[in-house]
Amino acid sequence: MVHILVIEDDDSVRGALSQTLERLGYAVASASNGREGLQRALEHTPDLVITDLIMPDTEGLETIIELRRRSPQVKIIAISGGGRLSNENYLSVARKFGAHGTLAKPFSREELKAAISAALTAV
Repeated sequence: MVHILVIEDDDSVRGALSQTLERLGYAVASASNGREGLQRALEHTPDLVITDLIMPDTEGLETIIELRRRSPQVKIIAISGGGRLSNENYLSVARKFGAHGTLAKPFSREELKAAISAALTAV
């Protein structure tokens, strides 16, 4: 079974995403910020991390950099609804920092499935 860690500071988004992933047949753990997410990822290495980019504490870009450094085998999908810049700017930077895939919020279940499939098969 594929294990996915969801790192998202918005409770409703984190809950909905986790529920969708469970319905798709994945084992899911979650964290409400980058610091907690990194700790969980290091304790129980997931196959895939889905992380928001704009979060308090440790932001998504910092999380991606640290995950790449400590667990280079973990696949990463960055998600963003934007912020001061458009979400495309953040997502582009996330790819440069090591994300295997990106999704702009809001995204569909089909877009999520496609991103997961692509990330898990990425070299």
